[in-house]
Amino acid sequence: MTSRPNRRGMDSVAINNSAEGGRTGTGSVQYQLRQYAESTLGKASLHEAVLLPEGESLDEWIACHIVDFYNHVNMLFMSVSHHCTDETCPKMSAGEGYVYFWRDGVTYKEPTPVPANKYVRLLMKWIDSQLDDTRLFPVDLGQPFPANFRPDIAAQILKRMLRVYAHLYWHHYPQICQVGLATMLNTSFTHFTLFVTKYKLVSDTELQAVKDVIKILA
Repeated sequence: MTSRPNRRGMDSVAINNSAEGGRTGTGSVQYQLRQYAESTLGKASLHEAVLLPEGESLDEWIACHIVDFYNHVNMLFMSVSHHCTDETCPKMSAGEGYVYFWRDGVTYKEPTPVPANKYVRLLMKWIDSQLDDTRLFPVDLGQPFPANFRPDIAAQILKRMLRVYAHLYWHHYPQICQVGLATMLNTSFTHFTLFVTKYKLVSDTELQAVKDVIKILA
């Protein structure tokens, strides 16, 4: 059975199903989708960057973006993680109005308060395991994504990613500016919010924590 290469590499899933395009390398879907998104980001608006390329799978487009947003938010948080300690951020929050508890259904069976840095570490490990689960993110060509991929799997991952963006804006934006990553954070977050609202992957309730940031960046 033919397999897709790992989504985390630049080479992955095929857009072009012709024999000439091949299933790997620069003819692969994941490579082409990422190239398409990056080229759009470079020369047009972020509104265009979220649009599904004609004829492509929406599930694959969402999976591609989940990997990219995961890489962005992980790098952004790591750049200021030494400022996010048990003492400075004893809870995972976005200001005083939003506090997030951790639950994974395995080690943490009930919503549990944890320091922000631990929440983010647990989240990244959890997302990692989701991405590696081929039942959730199939790697065999022709194998469909699960029926609940968008409403449950993708939405849950993206909702939790949003909380990291929110924490960064509320509690670490000065440090983000100090390390010269404010433009990257703002661009990544704008791309993220346009994408999740376009495909209705994160609720308006969750977005309330960063509604002022969204207005400023609009």
